[in-house]
Amino acid sequence: MEKKNITLHSLLEVLFVSTKLGLTSFGGPIAHLGYFYEEYIRKRKWMDEKSYADLVALCQFLPGPASSQVGIGVGTMRAGVLGGIVAFIGFTLPSAIVLILFALLLQGMDVENAAWLHGLRIVSVAVVAHAIMGMAKKLTTDLKTKTIALFALIAALVWQTAITQVSIILIAGIIGYALYKDKALEDGEKLYFPISRSFSIACLVLFFALLFLLPVIRELSSLEWVAMFDSFYRAGALVFGGGHVVLPLLEVEVVPTGWMTEETFLAGFSATQAMPGPLFTFSAYLGTIVDGVRGGFIGLAAIFLPAMLLIFGALPFWDDIRRNAKIQGALVGVNAAVVGILIAAFYNPIWTNSIFAPIDFAFAALLFSMLAFWKLPPWVIVLAGAAGGVLLTFI
Repeated sequence: MEKKNITLHSLLEVLFVSTKLGLTSFGGPIAHLGYFYEEYIRKRKWMDEKSYADLVALCQFLPGPASSQVGIGVGTMRAGVLGGIVAFIGFTLPSAIVLILFALLLQGMDVENAAWLHGLRIVSVAVVAHAIMGMAKKLTTDLKTKTIALFALIAALVWQTAITQVSIILIAGIIGYALYKDKALEDGEKLYFPISRSFSIACLVLFFALLFLLPVIRELSSLEWVAMFDSFYRAGALVFGGGHVVLPLLEVEVVPTGWMTEETFLAGFSATQAMPGPLFTFSAYLGTIVDGVRGGFIGLAAIFLPAMLLIFGALPFWDDIRRNAKIQGALVGVNAAVVGILIAAFYNPIWTNSIFAPIDFAFAALLFSMLAFWKLPPWVIVLAGAAGGVLLTFI
């Protein structure tokens, strides 16, 4: 991709598209990658499919919310560092604001069992199925890559730990290197991320400095917001595997400390499941419970800051690394493994938490057809899913 000037128009374009995704991307991090694929790659062609797959692979390696980091990466390629920040704001702020309001008005709402929420979970089935079909077609093109995807799927289902995804990706990379290191591979579009390497190194240094210095500052300070920033930053910096994995890390930080009861904690997490956008916006709810609206934004900034520093730190070096012939061989294995991991996640938690009866499967098939065959926009699928979830209660 050629270098281009970053303009106000490009920033507003990134803000508009990312906000639309932030308002409509239900279903968790795996579903988000499907929504991104539809909007950024298929519709707007901001990045070619192989480059998108490589960016997803990079973000799977990094701790933090992978889908948010992918969005930041796409925004950065489109409109520089400000574009990455704007993409993060657009994708994150809608659900964060709703969760802050929910924390302020919490009255024991039964969000988890809402009929419209069930419909949105079925929407995620259709979206992820469509994304998997598109990615599998591009990334598992021969028997070897199909086999890697199969064993990644099996491992992800039978070995469910905090390090499973990272381990699968590392092993798949080694296998891909061994199988494809001498094979001439087709180059993807050259990616230009308008970030200087000095800025990226500064981001990486700041990431580690905060990780080690914040606990010290917390001990020296009696300010509650400093303690909260440290707790949320550490959770965002050390979690692999996305929003569901951060749950126990956050619970250990906020419940035993007396900041809230477990019932309040779980009520917020249930509400977060109903929101579009990243699951890490749960931090906005928790921060608001602890310290009002100010605490909500402190919690939100603290948990996402590590992810942003890491992706800004890695992007300028990523294109050179991925275009190395031997690294490309490893990425063939990694990308195939990502397909297997996506299929495993499609089964659990997406399918197992959404499809409970034949009528649910029939509705999922209808939504999939609306997306894949009738080419209706994702927001129409979301509205149809919410309405259909209510109607299913009468069938």
